Amino acid sequence: MIFKGLKYLAGFLFFAVIIFGCRQNENGQIIQGHSHNDYEHVRPLFDALDCYFKSIEADVFPVGDSLFVAHNSEDIKPGYTLRKLYLDPLKQEIEKNNGSVYGDGEEVVLFIDIKVDGLKTYRLLHKILENYKSVLTEFNEGEKIQRNIMVIVSGERPFEFMKEQKIRYAGYDGRLSDLDSGISSSLMPVVSNAWGEYFKWDGTGQIPDAEKKKLHELAQKTKERGYLLRFWGTPNRTEAQRNAVWTEFKNAQVGLIGADNLKELQHFLMTND
Repeated sequence: MIFKGLKYLAGFLFFAVIIFGCRQNENGQIIQGHSHNDYEHVRPLFDALDCYFKSIEADVFPVGDSLFVAHNSEDIKPGYTLRKLYLDPLKQEIEKNNGSVYGDGEEVVLFIDIKVDGLKTYRLLHKILENYKSVLTEFNEGEKIQRNIMVIVSGERPFEFMKEQKIRYAGYDGRLSDLDSGISSSLMPVVSNAWGEYFKWDGTGQIPDAEKKKLHELAQKTKERGYLLRFWGTPNRTEAQRNAVWTEFKNAQVGLIGADNLKELQHFLMTND
């Protein structure tokens, strides 16, 4: 009876963790998770930090001298600015945790997806980021000076303007079509792509051998060029699909693995080492 009771208790605690919060990360190590549309979570930023995610994503729209975080312009809410939801809290975490977001000295990635007016919005973003340069990874005339947070500009990206900047506080989010372009990793630290542009497998059954080979080759090529690899739009309708895709990504050493369900991905990565 005692063993049965312990079994039920363990099962309940596991269920509670999955439903109500992230698992305690006993080794304190950051995981290669990417929090997709992070601002849509109950606790923007902090749900991802509780799960030890390396990467966080926020969509932005310019309004006056501020950038507001929302997926569509009609969803903009008062006070939901990039500063308030992400930049100020991240800086506070760094001050609290011995000089880095998690207290381990590792760099965290903040994707900022520009939804409209690429160049105009980026200029505003650059001006805002200057106020946080003490904690932001800097790109200075082709040299990466690593600090606590590496900002990556996605969405409407003004590549030519960013390329000409002598000092930037953000990197460019490239595409798989850029792999052979020779773009420096100090300009393009990350390569992201829609899954469906290169793969047909929907996470059901085994991945076809040809697609598995392609995935491994792309992941290896990306890594050799010094880029992080990320996919969006991956099959995620069912738990089985998500687990199948995450397994292939983990085996291929894809740099960042995206998820909407942060607790589920954290549990997967922590129990499949």
